[in-house]
Amino acid sequence: MISLTGNPESPLAKAADVNLNVHVEHEACPLNLAPTSSTTAALVMGDALAVALLEARGFTAEDFAFSHPGGALGRRLLLKVENVMHEGSDLPQVQRGTLLKDALMEMTRKGLGMTVILEADGRLAGIFTDGDLRRTLDRAIDIHHATIDSVMTPHGKTARADMLAAEALKIMEDHKISALVVVDKEDRPIGALNMHDLLRAGVM
Repeated sequence: MISLTGNPESPLAKAADVNLNVHVEHEACPLNLAPTSSTTAALVMGDALAVALLEARGFTAEDFAFSHPGGALGRRLLLKVENVMHEGSDLPQVQRGTLLKDALMEMTRKGLGMTVILEADGRLAGIFTDGDLRRTLDRAIDIHHATIDSVMTPHGKTARADMLAAEALKIMEDHKISALVVVDKEDRPIGALNMHDLLRAGVM
C-alpha cells in the first residue's frame, strides 16, 4: 500500500508499505486552517504517481479509450464510420442519367444534404451535395432538364465502414467537404455520413 500523508508518523503512514510525504509548513489560507497548499501538494504527488505508473505499465491512449468508451477520447479512438453512417433505405442514391430535379427530390426525402450517383453496375459514379447545388444555381442550369451527370462531382472522396470516425472527420477537414460516401472493397456505396453525424456522435 502507498500512502500520501502530511505526517510521516501518522498511523496511516506507518501502516503503508511506502509513504509519500506531502507535508507543507503553512496553508495558503491566511488563517492557516482551510486545506489549500496541502491539497495542492497531494494533488501534484498523486498526479506524479499516476504518470509514473502509466509509463511503467506502458499504458496507451487506446487503453484509456477502452476504460472510458463514452468519453471524448473513447469516441475518437473507438467509434467507427459504420457506427454513424446512414445505410440501406436511408442512403440517398440515384442512377447516372437521372434528371437533376429527381435527384433533388431524393436528397430532400433522405435529408442528408447529398445524394450518391451510381454506375449501372452499382459502383460509385459521383456525389452531389448542397454545395454542388448552389454552384449549379449560380450557373443558371435548368434543373428540370439537366441530368445529374452534368453537375455531380465525379467519384468524390470516400470512407470505409471499418475506418475510425475521427479519420473520416480528418478527410472532410483536409478537403473542406461536408459529406463522405462509404464504399466497400468493390467501390460500391454502402453508406454515407456528414459533419452533422460526427457532431452528434461527439467526434468533433
